[in-house]
Amino acid sequence: MFVINARFLTQNISGVQRYAIEVCRELKKKSPNVVLVAPKNILHQDLVSEFDVVVFGKFTGHLWEQVELPLFLQKQGSPLLINMANTAPIYYKNKITVVHDVAFERFPQSFSKKFRWFYKLFIPKIIASSKHIVTVSEFSKSEIIALYDIKINKIEVVHNAASSFFKPTRAKVNEKYVLAVSSLNYQKNFHSLIKAFNLLNQSDVKLFLVGAINKNFSDHSLISDIEHNANITFLGRVNDEELVSLYSNAECFVYPSLYEGFGIPPLEAQACGCPCLVSCEASLPEVCLDSAVYCDAYNVSDIAKKLDLILKDSSLRNDLSAKGFENIKRFSWSRSADKMLTIIEKNL
Repeated sequence: MFVINARFLTQNISGVQRYAIEVCRELKKKSPNVVLVAPKNILHQDLVSEFDVVVFGKFTGHLWEQVELPLFLQKQGSPLLINMANTAPIYYKNKITVVHDVAFERFPQSFSKKFRWFYKLFIPKIIASSKHIVTVSEFSKSEIIALYDIKINKIEVVHNAASSFFKPTRAKVNEKYVLAVSSLNYQKNFHSLIKAFNLLNQSDVKLFLVGAINKNFSDHSLISDIEHNANITFLGRVNDEELVSLYSNAECFVYPSLYEGFGIPPLEAQACGCPCLVSCEASLPEVCLDSAVYCDAYNVSDIAKKLDLILKDSSLRNDLSAKGFENIKRFSWSRSADKMLTIIEKNL
């Protein structure tokens, strides 16, 4: 038996939680020996029955993870614990931990002081006390090795993917629009995207922004910039069906991020047939290869130039769409779960 720390079920879904949910879904299919345990404040009740989650304890958050989760594990004979979402009980050593990236070190301005303090204190201890570390890209692997000086044989890559429900769907749309999907923190670079969009001489094209406002991450100065521009619409958090429609009917998807451990949204966009403009930073060239147009994330005029190029060239958009469909074939939640299971079995 092995146990999965399902605290991620108490959190809103971003890339980290999407990874945890999809890998767990596949692991449940592949292994009868997996048990998911979570605190009581679960947000995604539909997944409780699907995953047959054990709800344990009176606490929530970090207190549950550091105190009550280890107590549960001790009662079960101290089995191997799999932590999918960066954090883990520090003093429980029979564990594997997925560390998605080290953005809190590279872009501290993207996070609240409280969040930075916790991660800077806990992540080194979690890495040191884990039997094995998993991350999501070769880029993140190199970052973690460089920052924490861990041995190369202690860390492996298990990729993200686009979930199967991301498929093209056509709808009647009244507006031409460019789509961006991300949280509103600094490293996602929406501030440069907005400036670049304002440079375009295309008044018939709108910019739609999808993302959640989070007190720990969000660049709140962006909200004012968005609200005072009639050509920009902030849609906030949307459900998966709405997101599929938005990807499928956009002129293009733009992802000018300064830092990504992986970056799932470009794959989701490509799965829906949407041509992509991404930055050439961090993991994005590794994830997208030649299937996207690349821009300099630090150069507003270059973002605008590349965006204008895609919007004006329908043959380029068609080519990017075709290449995107090929690119997403390199990633699969099932194959990722297979690799995770191999790592688990080596550490049981």
